[in-house]
Formats: sequence, C-alpha cells, structure tokens
Amino acid sequence: MTAKRSAGLLLYRRTAAGIEVLLGHMGGPFFARRDAGAWTVPKGEYEPDEPSWDAARREFQEELGLPPPDGEATPLGEVRQSNGKIVTAWAMEADLDPADVVPGTFEMEWPPKSGRLQEFPELDRVEWCGLERARAVIVPAQSAFLDRLVEHSD
Repeated sequence: MTAKRSAGLLLYRRTAAGIEVLLGHMGGPFFARRDAGAWTVPKGEYEPDEPSWDAARREFQEELGLPPPDGEATPLGEVRQSNGKIVTAWAMEADLDPADVVPGTFEMEWPPKSGRLQEFPELDRVEWCGLERARAVIVPAQSAFLDRLVEHSD
C-alpha cells in the first residue's frame, strides 16, 4: 500500500522576539484535551496526480477558509510521520489574523459505534507560536520543518 501524502504551507513572520510560525490545533474529539503533538502545519491529503504545491495551496484555503498568500515559497522538503503519512511543506513569510480563520469541517461517527455523525472543525484554533513553543506542541516529525525554516531564514 502506498503511503498517504499531505502538503501544506507553513507561514512565518519576524517579530522583535524572533520568528513565529502559524500552527493549527487539530480538531475533533481525539485532540480536544491534547496540546503536545496536537498542533500542525495547515495541510491536507492529495492524490498522486495532483502536484504537491497545488495541493498545499488548496488545502490552506480548505483548512483556514482564507486564500493562500502570494509570495515566494521556500521548499522545506518532506517528513514521514509516525503514522506513515508523508508530509511536504513550503514556508512563506506572511501575516494573517487568526481571528479571520474560518476552518473547514469533517464528519465522523461520535461517540464510536453510536451511529451518530457529528461535524468537527479541521482545526479548532490557529495561533502564532514562537519557535520554542512550536517545537513543544507540533506533531513530532514536523519539527524538522521548523529546523529547515531556521536554516533558510537567516
């Protein structure tokens, strides 16, 4: 079986305190009470015939309800998460107000085996995080994107 693939955009901005990145807290009941490992680059899955760059921009729109920013993108490469999913990301210097985010939603049966479908936000909140906080809360494999961002942002 081929590994699932996701692509996303890691927005960053420079502040007096240093670089901040925009991360989203994964929505739904499994992550509701988690902080560490429950934050992610806004991203989503795509099919093999779709270019990953196009998927990253499409998923940004779907996840955040905002158009992806224009500008130069820095490729951050790929990581393989513990679930086997391969994630490709690009960094873009841009700013947005998290209050403007209107997240996409998904449905799942909840509680399990109840027969009830409930709708949940893809991301239940979005925040600008300094790199130290980002490293503490991001999905572990995605921390490599933070390291690569620092290498490219000097």
